[in-house]
Amino acid sequence: MLARPGAGRGTAGRTSRPGRLRGHGTHPVLRPAPPGATVAARPSGRLSWSAAVDDETQYEYVGFWARVGAALIDTLLMFFLTLPLLLMLYGPEYWDSTSLFQGPADILISYVLPAIAVIAFWVARGATPGKMAISAQVVDARTGNKPALGQSIGRYLGYYVSTIPLGLGLLWVAIDPKKQGWHDKLAGTVVIRRKRPPAQPVRFERQP
Repeated sequence: MLARPGAGRGTAGRTSRPGRLRGHGTHPVLRPAPPGATVAARPSGRLSWSAAVDDETQYEYVGFWARVGAALIDTLLMFFLTLPLLLMLYGPEYWDSTSLFQGPADILISYVLPAIAVIAFWVARGATPGKMAISAQVVDARTGNKPALGQSIGRYLGYYVSTIPLGLGLLWVAIDPKKQGWHDKLAGTVVIRRKRPPAQPVRFERQP
């Protein structure tokens, strides 16, 4: 299963104030900025996530269906990237085989490369392309920083733990107060995005 951010200001080396995440309720999340951490606003209003989330911006936990959409985007992207390689190596007969694996190359292309890609995106950007599309990011549940390498590996392996009992660990996102799946709880991560402002009411002039 494959799987940014909002606007704000950051100052290198400053002392961070406790921030807040909002889901069904308000949950305090401490986000100390490490030395040299900056959060720069881009012209588009999105953040450049260099180390930690911005303490002056409100965030919300990303719910189940939004994350399903992000996962579908990632799955489709990975499918269209790996399909040409598999067809080139195994031909159309690849789809007719009843074997789980067609060989070492199949394992490498279908399992190892996607894992490396997802983990690399989490470490470098805090989000896969699918999560970027919904302006979401995976962060450390305690500090708000991007997940470390070991944490990202643990989160990816946690997908298998979440999937084995009929996908219960993935469905857990729908009922958890912080929208954490079991893989999030195992790795100590949450998925957040900038809290959207209330929608402006639409008014029209009434014709006599």
